[in-house]
Amino acid sequence: MFLLLAPQAALAQTDLLIVPFAGAKFAGRTTIAIAEPTASDKKITFGLSTMILTDKFLGVEGDVEQTPQFFGQGIRRTVTSSVVTTLTGNVVITVPKVITQESLRPYLVSGVGLMHARVTTAARVLDTKSNLLGLDIGGGVVGLVSPRAGARFELRHFKNLTNDSGAVTIGGTRLSFWRATAGLVLRY
Repeated sequence: MFLLLAPQAALAQTDLLIVPFAGAKFAGRTTIAIAEPTASDKKITFGLSTMILTDKFLGVEGDVEQTPQFFGQGIRRTVTSSVVTTLTGNVVITVPKVITQESLRPYLVSGVGLMHARVTTAARVLDTKSNLLGLDIGGGVVGLVSPRAGARFELRHFKNLTNDSGAVTIGGTRLSFWRATAGLVLRY
């Protein structure tokens, strides 16, 4: 009987959190030739995270984000559209629930995944599509205001780890930026 109840007890101590979020991308840096002057501009970003947190200190997360017009209009307004999309798998280290007592739980997050950058130019000559291995690292706080809903506030840094020889760049491919977000937490 005890063995049948053990998996249910373990699951009861694990939270599945779905977090739609929005925020800002800032302090961007890139070597994509057409985009450099506007890469550091602040842009609106949005996405969705799925976090699985135990009541101890360890968890996992999947995160997808999209930033439209990431590169702005570029040199001489030649960029007609651009987007950066990230898809990462992460490890989450958080303060145990026994310490936070259901209040805000600070956490650190880091992982790797895909960074996809696309730039479309008016003349279609310098168009770029890059798929890069990326690293993200950051931290934040997550908390519930009811048994099923709460909020998350977070700051992360993203940077590429690989080079794309097909991209139109000055030197090797470099893409990095910071992301600050707030999200609605839905607990299951």
